[in-house]
Amino acid sequence: MLSYNKDLKQFSQKLRRGMTDAERLLWSKIRGKQLKGYQFYRQKVIGNYIVDFYCVKANLVIEADGGQHYSVEGAIKDKERDDFMTSIGLKVLRFSDRDIFNNLNGVMETIWKSL
Repeated sequence: MLSYNKDLKQFSQKLRRGMTDAERLLWSKIRGKQLKGYQFYRQKVIGNYIVDFYCVKANLVIEADGGQHYSVEGAIKDKERDDFMTSIGLKVLRFSDRDIFNNLNGVMETIWKSL
């Protein structure tokens, strides 16, 4: 079992209720064991981070990146997060909101191949 910061639990619940449109669209395609029977969780606390989607069985984190991720500061924070996830044995897939909206089939194919 992965360790997590219990102080982030309430915030993760808030994020679940306020998902972005891109997150909502992606969630509609991966929820309920639709992909190879794999269970995904949304807004999951891992360590001191909240990841958009997490699949325990595949050790896979999926991030839906909005505009804030494309600033210098956002890129630095994302690298720190990805480095942490990798250090504990997780694979991270990042997709821009634009990719999710404009190339959902390609996004789903990439996720499928990672399971």
